Parts: sequence; C-alpha cells; structure tokens
Amino acid sequence: MRDLKERTKQFALRIIQLYGALPRTSVARVIGKQVLRSGTSVGAHYREAQRSRSSAELVSKTEGALQEIEETGYWLELLADAGIVPSESLNDLQREVGELTAILVTCAKNAKRKMKGEP
Repeated sequence: MRDLKERTKQFALRIIQLYGALPRTSVARVIGKQVLRSGTSVGAHYREAQRSRSSAELVSKTEGALQEIEETGYWLELLADAGIVPSESLNDLQREVGELTAILVTCAKNAKRKMKGEP
C-alpha cells in the first residue's frame, strides 16, 4: 500500500483538480469550496497526527482526518445528486473516500488501543 501521507496528498490534488473543473455557477462554487476545504484538510490532519506529542493527540488528529474525509464524501454526494457533476465522474474519488475512511478508522482504533495499553 502506498504511504498514507502521499496517498492523502494525491487525494487533495485530485480534489483541487475537481474544484478547478467545476461549472462557474454560484451553487457549484459554494459546494466546491466546501469539498476543497475538507478534501485538502485530510492530509493536513494526518500529517499533524504523525507529529503528535501524545497518544491522546494522535487519536484526536486522526479522528480529525476521519471527520474531514467523511465530510468530503458528503460534498461529493451533493455534487453528484444535484447534477452538478456526473456521478460516474466522481466514482474514483468516492471509492478513495471509502478506502481512506476505512484506513483512518483502523488507525484511530489502533491508537486508542495503544493508549489503553492493549496489544
């Protein structure tokens, strides 16, 4: 598996490209800014988690990344459901949202286990 730091960066770059390709309507721009903000925040939170000074901070930052990826999924759904972007154009991004969500859930669970002193 690719390094998660690089994977979240590549995800952010894809979100940036999506934003740049959105129609110039006010609705598309409002939703686009939301997806841009949350989609680029995932990697930032993950990087912060890697620099955590404590287990509690690691859990908090990892869960922050998880919140951002889940929010990104929501905005992508709205772009498709509102007919702003064809849903098939978003399939790869939505698949990546699902995979990153699963990875981050596992990371958060493992960090919590370690924090409790469990193996």
